Amino acid sequence: MTALAVDAGLLRRWPIAAPPAHGDKEERGRVLVIAGSRELPGAAILAAEAALRAGAGKLVVASGASVAAGLAIALPEARVVALAEGKAGGLAGRSLAQVEPLLEAADAVLVGPGLADERATRAFVAGVVARRFAAPLVLDAQAIGALAGLGRFDRPALVTPHAGEMAHLTGADKESIAADPEHHARALARDAGLVVALKGAATFVATPEGRCWRHERAVPGLATSGSGDVLAGLIAGLIARGAAPAQAAVWAVLLHARAGEALARRLGRLGYLARELAAEVPALLDRLQPARH
Repeated sequence: MTALAVDAGLLRRWPIAAPPAHGDKEERGRVLVIAGSRELPGAAILAAEAALRAGAGKLVVASGASVAAGLAIALPEARVVALAEGKAGGLAGRSLAQVEPLLEAADAVLVGPGLADERATRAFVAGVVARRFAAPLVLDAQAIGALAGLGRFDRPALVTPHAGEMAHLTGADKESIAADPEHHARALARDAGLVVALKGAATFVATPEGRCWRHERAVPGLATSGSGDVLAGLIAGLIARGAAPAQAAVWAVLLHARAGEALARRLGRLGYLARELAAEVPALLDRLQPARH
């Protein structure tokens, strides 16, 4: 089956359910973002703000205790929970007990942006995956590598690798992935039971059932630090609003690219910042899916 091209027309034919005109924030969903560390606290900010800009109603950020206070100041819209840390800056084992009630209350869970200590992240992600909660799970950045050896998923979950992360996860070499990203995205989705958003010059979103979408648009300015954190946050925010993981990924990939294009027109093709992307999203959402009256 040929991958479907992702464009504005596709999104208009595949709308995300709009909340009632007089609905409250609860009806737009609660996002839990587990992200950030001493060295990369900004990743949590980028992902969390993107989730709100995608229209999510409530935001909870869980991060290491050493950075939680700073994140609370940077994200006044969020509830911020300070998690136990290990000596290397990763999340300590007892942090799983801290996040358990947060997982149960969430409508979408994003884990990974800016987490530190590969060993600690692997143990933490395995613990999260083992817990039974209803919200779809989005795994990004270092959390992707933690999937190796966890077996096939039997719950809604999505991963957002670039070619290097895909190589680390699957054992395939990066060059072969870059040469045929669609094949590798489809294979991982099928074998692992995951929705896969394989990022690159052409981004492919594949499902375990064999559906696949392709988005290809030259936006060189998106190749910048933090850009992937924004994309992951957009996906989580759209899931919280009620989109299925594959639909959220398809929408987020196009919104992310169009946000980059809007900044490029104003600021130049290169040099805009990842932190500037999310603010472009609300207007793009309005153009792609006009509000009901």
